[in-house]
Amino acid sequence: MIKTVFDLEVFKISYQLAMDIFSCTRSFPKEERYSLTDQIVRSSRSIAANIAEGWGKRIYENEFKRHLIYGMGSLEETKVWLLFARDCLYLELNSFEELNKKCDELGAKIYKLYENWKTL
Repeated sequence: MIKTVFDLEVFKISYQLAMDIFSCTRSFPKEERYSLTDQIVRSSRSIAANIAEGWGKRIYENEFKRHLIYGMGSLEETKVWLLFARDCLYLELNSFEELNKKCDELGAKIYKLYENWKTL
């Protein structure tokens, strides 16, 4: 049974993804601290934050769904920053592929929740 946002699988996965990305950015060059590092950390955190904000407004079905869409937008932004990190050689290929796979799986789950959510 889902009682809080913390019970939602998409929230748990998005939060863990943000923490995984935060961890791998610790090895990025210092000169990227206020550009790529900041951007990828903020966009990845925004996914979970949008899901949580939408959950708080879930009695209004369209509001919850709107925030799921915002979360999907932040997810797509995160994927672009991951590409930059890979191509700038800040992320090894296997780390990039693992994070990108998690992004794709999360995106599918958010979309499924969006499609199936009905406010009672």
